[in-house]
Amino acid sequence: MIPLSRPLIGPEESAAVARVLSSGQLAAGPEVAAFEAEFAAFVGVPHAVAVSNGTAALWLSLWAAGIGPGDEVVVPSFTFAATAGAVFQTGARPVYADIEAATYCISADAVRALIGPRTAAIVAVHLYGHPAPLDELSALCRRHGLHLVEDAAQAHGARWKGAHVGGAGAVGAFSFYPTKNMTTGEGGMITTADPDLAAQARLLRNHGMDAPYRHHRPGTNVRMTDMAAAIGRVQLRRLPGWIERRNANAAFLNERLAGVVTTPRVHPEAAHAYHQYTVRSPNRARLATALEAAGVGFGIYYPVGCHRQRAFADAGADLPETERACAEVISLPVRPDLTGNELAAVATAVLEGAA
Repeated sequence: MIPLSRPLIGPEESAAVARVLSSGQLAAGPEVAAFEAEFAAFVGVPHAVAVSNGTAALWLSLWAAGIGPGDEVVVPSFTFAATAGAVFQTGARPVYADIEAATYCISADAVRALIGPRTAAIVAVHLYGHPAPLDELSALCRRHGLHLVEDAAQAHGARWKGAHVGGAGAVGAFSFYPTKNMTTGEGGMITTADPDLAAQARLLRNHGMDAPYRHHRPGTNVRMTDMAAAIGRVQLRRLPGWIERRNANAAFLNERLAGVVTTPRVHPEAAHAYHQYTVRSPNRARLATALEAAGVGFGIYYPVGCHRQRAFADAGADLPETERACAEVISLPVRPDLTGNELAAVATAVLEGAA
């Protein structure tokens, strides 16, 4: 079996965790502070705030920006449920925008038509590792006085016009779940150039405290452990090499699958991180059957849009590109540790399934 994804954990990560365990400082310690500084430098922003998971990173990003009851937040429906769920957690309401057919990211034209008097923010999901159209979305936010929140949960190492994602908007939110391009086991990171927003995020993650028993506002507990941060520091050093391998693997598959399925398209201003290598086919069921028979792992992200989920439904949303993508997309292995034989087996299975 060729797995779709798996965490790449080696002896350096194990040694880092052992170092923390022997130190006796397991939470809110020097490893977290060091990881925050290193990740901020990687993204190219002054501030990074480590939290317990990617959903918490997105929720606190919105909460710290002042999003709350009575507000509307424009989001894509073609995304993981955490994007819409984080909006609901603040008391605001998600308004669903359609996507670009080429990149699967939120369409700036669709967003423009949805901005109204209650709109407070736009969430740009960098889906599958491809950046959303940051120039157009930033311009819309400036024109209407909105917050641009980057959901970069799948986009560690992706770039727009040469700059890493997570620094273009008011705030960025990353996930370090085990299937992501880098992991801390579980974990998340908030990135921002705004010192006030960073300060609010730090308060919110720690019960509103800036010192023991000194609470400035109601908050919660979504702190990152030092064990997780120690793993993250090692993974961050390895990330650029992994992104290079993911791009090389994607190029291999592009060359062999072009014209057979719709292979990923990359905007001229974008550098793809290839968290997922996602193709589309009108015969997805047949392709999935062939992959299963060949022992090739795959994923369908996402077969149902948020606007059709019982928890988040909006029956009035008209999202034709989202509906088409839900019916056609399928993600193939692009892991950085794939061997040449495994890559060839993936391509062969797709060719046989599409024949």
